[in-house]
Order: sequence, then C-alpha cells, then structure tokens
Amino acid sequence: MRISSNTLFNSSAAAMSQQQSRLLQTNQQIASGRKLLTASDDPVASARILDLSEADKMNTQYTTNRKAALHTLSTSETVLDSVTSLILDVRDIALDAGSTSSLTDSMRQGIASGLSGKLEELMGLANSTDGLGHYLYSGYQSKTQPFADLGSGVLYEGDDGQRLVQVSSGRQMPSSDSGADIFMRIRNGNGAFVTQPDPTSHAGSGNSGTGVISAGNVVDRASLTGDDYQISFTVAAGVTTYSITDTTTSALISAGNPYVSGQAISFDGMQFDIKGVPADGDQFAVEPSVNQSLFTTISNLIAELKKPVDGDPAAAAKLSGELAHGIKNLDNAHEKVLATRATLGIRLNEIDALQVTGDDLDLQFKTSLSELQDIDYIKALSDLSMYQTSLEAAQKSFVTVTGLSLFNYI
Repeated sequence: MRISSNTLFNSSAAAMSQQQSRLLQTNQQIASGRKLLTASDDPVASARILDLSEADKMNTQYTTNRKAALHTLSTSETVLDSVTSLILDVRDIALDAGSTSSLTDSMRQGIASGLSGKLEELMGLANSTDGLGHYLYSGYQSKTQPFADLGSGVLYEGDDGQRLVQVSSGRQMPSSDSGADIFMRIRNGNGAFVTQPDPTSHAGSGNSGTGVISAGNVVDRASLTGDDYQISFTVAAGVTTYSITDTTTSALISAGNPYVSGQAISFDGMQFDIKGVPADGDQFAVEPSVNQSLFTTISNLIAELKKPVDGDPAAAAKLSGELAHGIKNLDNAHEKVLATRATLGIRLNEIDALQVTGDDLDLQFKTSLSELQDIDYIKALSDLSMYQTSLEAAQKSFVTVTGLSLFNYI
C-alpha cells in the first residue's frame, strides 16, 4: 500500500500531539495531586466525589454541633453539681437548726442570714450562662435572664423550650433544659399531699399546742381524692380527741378519735402522724401537693428561723415542724436536680458515642475520596517518564522519516 507524504506527516503530528497531551495531563495531575482534573475525565467518579464531599461536609458540621452541645451540657452539669451541693448544705443547716435545742433567737437569726447568702448563690447558679452569653435555663429565650427576684418572690421569665442541636443525620439532641422544670416545678410535701398547721386555727393566730405533724406517705394511691382536709383537736377533761373533715365537700370523715402521740392517722389512702401535745382548738390541714420552687423553700426556711421562739413552746413546735417540712421539700428539690443530671449524663454519653461514629465516618469519607481523586505519585511519575520517552522517540522518528527523499540519491 502506498502512503502519501501528507498522510505520513499528519499521522506523525497526531501521534506526537497525543503524547504531548498525555504528558501535559500527567504533569498537571502531579502538580495538583489530583487524579481527576475535570469532570469529563471520569463522570461516574466525579459524581461520586461530589456525593462523598457533601457527606463529609455534613459530618464535619455534625462534629462542630456535637462539640457545641457537649460544651453546653458539660457546663450545665457543672452548674447543677454546684446546685446539688448547695441543697445538701442548706439541708444540713436546717437539720442542725431543728435538732439543736440550745440555739437562741439570735443564733437562729445568724443561721437565717447564712441561708440568705445561699439563696443569693442559688439565684446566681440558676442564671448561669454557657460562657458565650446564652443562659442555660431560659428555654428558647437564650438571651433572656431566666430568674428575677421581685422581693415578693422569684419570677421565671424564660419558657419551657429545649434548644435542639442536630448532632447526627437522624438525631436532634436537647442541649438545654427549662429552668421552670428544674427550679420551679417541684412538688411539695411528699409529692402527693402536704400536711401543715392550719393557719385558720384559733381565728388565724395559729396553734397554741406543741403538736407537730409529719409529712406522711401514700398507702393507697387509688383511694386519693385530691380534696382538702382538716384535723381538729378537742381537749375535754384531760382527754384529747380529734375529728377529720373533708373541707372540699364539707363531709365529716370521722369524729371523737382518741389521740395518741405518734400513732398513725390513716384515711382516703393517706397516712401520717402527729407528735406532741395539741391544745384544744388546734387544727392541721392536709392538702394536695402543689408545685413549689426551690427559692420559695429556702425563703420559707429563712422566714421561720427569723421568728422568735425563745420561751414559747408552741412557737418552738411550729418551727420544728416547719423545718422538718422544709427539709422534705429540699429532698424533693434534690431528687429533681438529680433526675435532670441523670438526663444530662445520658445525653453526654450519647454524644461521646456519636463522636466515635463521626470520627469513623470522617476517616471512611476521606479514605474513599482519596481513592477516587488523589493521584498515585509512583505510578504518575512512571507514566510521566514513559510519556516523555515516547514523545522523544516519536520526535526522533518524525525527524528521520521526514528526512527521507529520493533527491538525496540523485
């Protein structure tokens, strides 16, 4: 077959151009460190790289979110640990004040002043921030201070929301807790009902005897009515009896019951006892438990410790009872804080587990991306040398072929 000079030139030029293109592409791959320079080099691999890059970016964002949530939850755990210690300190103070009969009014005044400092400390802890200006216990209102002391009581100015953080593709985790749930919504008494001296007894002057009522407990929850009750004492001819009235329905539950100090009193699923010597006309109230804030519990203890007691057995008995009920309410607050801390611990453990998974995914994504787009330098350098040698050989061959001419032999 006869090959024209034009065909020979064109074919040689095309071959050298192809070798130069390969050499240039390999050189660019080495310079960039990337196997694929354009999407057209490998459309399927390029699409896969885009998917993996997006997934890797999302995983990186989840890691950032987890770190932010970890910081907030850890800060909250530290604050609530301090609140726990504060509650136990106040409990010990109240317990000592109630068990030491040698305390004078001035001593109790000093104890009350100490508790006032604890109350201020509690206010500071409840208004803690995460260090970035966001309040921990204000719900969604992270820029609003959750608790304000109005003098007449503490007001919660946050809401019930829990700020959520996307910590993985399928998990939104609460990074905050409502201060109302932790500090305000604490059931008083034993959680079902509360017992106390009836403030209406003796026309509002209070009980004159030394009777002290216990917090009691539930013996049959199905029998609870949720009504208010009044226990009224009568002392006649040296004999003390009591009657029980449902003040919600005005129904008399029982009357003429002989009183024995410390003996259990049971009705409508409730049981408690009264110790001491009630006076004629003394009354005690039994009411359903309601929410009482930790601030109110401590404030009530302060108020009771400030009242004069010296030389007044009835006042001493009332103080003893109020301190006992205050301690019970502190126990309820302690349980509430511990329950919140338990949920914090669960969330912190979950974040740790998600972080391990996230680190594994990060390694997997980066490995897959590297396999798809990173160049193999050893192979690339070998290819570069091969393409360079091929191009030089093609160029020498072209010079030799183009130098052929019959005129050289004439």
